[in-house]
Amino acid sequence: MNFPPRESYNNTPPQAASDGRVAVKLPAKKPTVTYVIIGITVLMYGLQFLSTSLSSNGIDWPFILGGKINELILKGQLWRLFTPALLHGSLLHIAFNMYALYSLGSGLERYYGHSKFLLLYIIGAFCGNSLSFVLSPNPSLGASTAVFGLVAAEGVFIYKNRKLFGAKAQMMLTNLLVIVVVNLLIGLQPGIDNWGHVGGLIGGAVFAWVAGPILQVQQTFTGFEMVDAQTNTNTVWGTLLSAGLFAAIVIGRFIVA
Repeated sequence: MNFPPRESYNNTPPQAASDGRVAVKLPAKKPTVTYVIIGITVLMYGLQFLSTSLSSNGIDWPFILGGKINELILKGQLWRLFTPALLHGSLLHIAFNMYALYSLGSGLERYYGHSKFLLLYIIGAFCGNSLSFVLSPNPSLGASTAVFGLVAAEGVFIYKNRKLFGAKAQMMLTNLLVIVVVNLLIGLQPGIDNWGHVGGLIGGAVFAWVAGPILQVQQTFTGFEMVDAQTNTNTVWGTLLSAGLFAAIVIGRFIVA
């Protein structure tokens, strides 16, 4: 994020700079959840690699047990609407997704907080896999469903806090839009689950719009701090609206099966 660097404070009131600016203390959360997700995903890929390398017929057992396979979801294996985000098809596949997760997550988690960021990631994965389940018959795997949810949340975060970003906001949003469009165009190639990307985008955008951080500058005894004015109630509503919408779509798929 393009905020000024975090400053330390003593017990004296903040002093304004000559141009009228004052230092603002930013949230100091480490992206612990981001690191944990990356670690678990890398571990799962290691298990996939061992499975295909050691089994006599090269079977990827983690994918067999957790990939998005529509026939098995219809038999009640609903965890497959979540677990594909932990699985990948190649070293390049996981490297790209984990780089994107690190790039987006290390900033977003700072402002979302650990638990709400984890919820955002899970919602992106669920919504992406749910739309893929409904609209694509092909098996799929990969964290890109959740990553596209983070991309959407990043865009909403910048837009809703655009006054704090100033003149940079429009450029940041434009760059993000270009990235989304380019990746969706790339996703039109055979073998790429673009419906999963679209679902992740929609789910992440809905959750972020309702529950994403709304930053305000608040004066405290030790200086000025950036605080999130969002409420826990909105987090609940954001979850119900985003995950609930796609849960309804999944239920509809079961009804017409």
